[in-house]
Amino acid sequence: MDLGLKDRVYVVTGATRGLGNAVARELVADGAKVVVTGRDEQRVADAAAELGPNAAGVAIDNADPQAPERLIAAARERFGGFDGILISVGGPAPGFVADNTDEQWRTAFESVFLGAVRLARAAAADLEAGGVIGFVLSASVYEPIPGLTISNGLRPGLAGFAKSIADELGPRGVRVVGLLPSRIDTDRVRELDALSADPEATRAANESRIPLRRYGTPEEFGRVGAFLLSPAASYLTGIMVPVDGGMRSGF
Repeated sequence: MDLGLKDRVYVVTGATRGLGNAVARELVADGAKVVVTGRDEQRVADAAAELGPNAAGVAIDNADPQAPERLIAAARERFGGFDGILISVGGPAPGFVADNTDEQWRTAFESVFLGAVRLARAAAADLEAGGVIGFVLSASVYEPIPGLTISNGLRPGLAGFAKSIADELGPRGVRVVGLLPSRIDTDRVRELDALSADPEATRAANESRIPLRRYGTPEEFGRVGAFLLSPAASYLTGIMVPVDGGMRSGF
């Protein structure tokens, strides 16, 4: 299936590894051009180099108020256009309610929530009909995940924001979509499993609760993300797509 991605230009934040990187790979593989971001300059350069000539890297933190302007400008200067953005941020610090400090909440709010809102607002002001704004959120949008209290607090709010702007931007032909990963086999998920006394047993127990009985791969997630950002998904907006192997119990 031709997704219609050839020569379209996207910004993908948090794309030096994990889910953002997986989507960036699929976009480039299907002919798109991407600006990838991350906080570490060397890792950003390495990620862009690995993706090839249709990728450029910008080292910046989502929480930086200048990030939206810089990233959209980089897309236009490097590739001559701007067709969409995938806003992916690293997971906030794990912990239960008694574990997380005010500073951890504040830092996570600036990066996970407010930074994402700024990026989406800037994209919304710049995109023309056919443009798309995507969010990588979490299965915690629908059901809290034990031990991820900060994420449980912030991700549902972003989902609500995404739905609000989907309704506002729809008449202009600009789409807004969200992806809700659960157990995808990334460094982040392995790090969370490793917090338990027996990571292998934890993984086995998690897999037993997934109808497909396994963790997803980054490539599987990346293909879903590339499709949702593509013109092939031109009539999809205001939706949150679980990428979870069937874990969500509702429709």
